[in-house]
Amino acid sequence: MMKDEPIVLTKGTPGEVCAVVKAIDVIGTKWTFLIIRDLLIEGTMRFSDLLKSLDGISPKTLSLRLKELEEHGILSRTVYPEVPPRVEYSLTEKGKQLERICIELKRFGLSL
Repeated sequence: MMKDEPIVLTKGTPGEVCAVVKAIDVIGTKWTFLIIRDLLIEGTMRFSDLLKSLDGISPKTLSLRLKELEEHGILSRTVYPEVPPRVEYSLTEKGKQLERICIELKRFGLSL
């Protein structure tokens, strides 16, 4: 499918996973979209900065969500060979495509 090709909302084909379901499986888990939001706003962040900005998330959950986002190509993880090691997270081009969705979610939230 071409990037600018119009997309029509449909239920999908029986026996195939719906594209909307695929997207929700990746970004719909608790904390995941807030991690993406913070990286959209801040650009690049360290683990400790993400932990501070997401009040209530446990280090274990943050680590798991970051790993999932990296596996899906939504963020990149850069490890610097320093002591102590420094690790930074930033969105890939694929991850930055979620900005429009984030803005529309904010618009919807403001209307509630």
